[in-house]
Amino acid sequence: MWSTRAKEDVELLELFEASGRNVQRASCLLRDLYAEYPERPELAGEVLACEHEGDRIAHEILSRLAERGTRSADLDAADVHALAGALDDVVDHAEEAADQLGLYGVEAPMVQAQQMSEVLVGTADLVVESLRGLRDGEDVADRLVEIHRRENEADRIVRAAVASLFATGIDPMTVIRWKDIYDTLESAVDACETVANVLEGITLKRAANGPH
Repeated sequence: MWSTRAKEDVELLELFEASGRNVQRASCLLRDLYAEYPERPELAGEVLACEHEGDRIAHEILSRLAERGTRSADLDAADVHALAGALDDVVDHAEEAADQLGLYGVEAPMVQAQQMSEVLVGTADLVVESLRGLRDGEDVADRLVEIHRRENEADRIVRAAVASLFATGIDPMTVIRWKDIYDTLESAVDACETVANVLEGITLKRAANGPH
């Protein structure tokens, strides 16, 4: 568990959990949007609301970090910045992927895009579990490994999807639009992997410092 002297760190970890839940909500909304589009376009507005909430939480995290100053703590300032930024990036990319459907005049999502949104939801669930485990002092290594595996799965889906676009000989503008959407969805999953990388670094530092 985190030391009693690191009350500020406990508060930061709780904010990170809130950010993780926001990531999870944005991912679920995006999945539903892609599954049902164009039947429920209002879901894009709900993803945008998550993006605003993510910005608010990130600002709160950095404000708490500034208040902590140079006092002794378990969480490095660099790790706090990196983790807050990566969590915020997931939601930013999810919001962009939601917006692109309307921006590009998409009539119906590609199956691979729906698959990517499902992978993002599963990865976001693992992010939430990992953040909760970090706060509770649990070993989160298995969850972090699974996040990396899912990121690899997303890479495979995107490569196959892009190859399929070029193989079918559809309109070049359609190819460009869908490649852009796939890239955005992949960036959302990549940001989850960045979260895992930061969490891995934090857990290694915790292990090196020993129990408090």
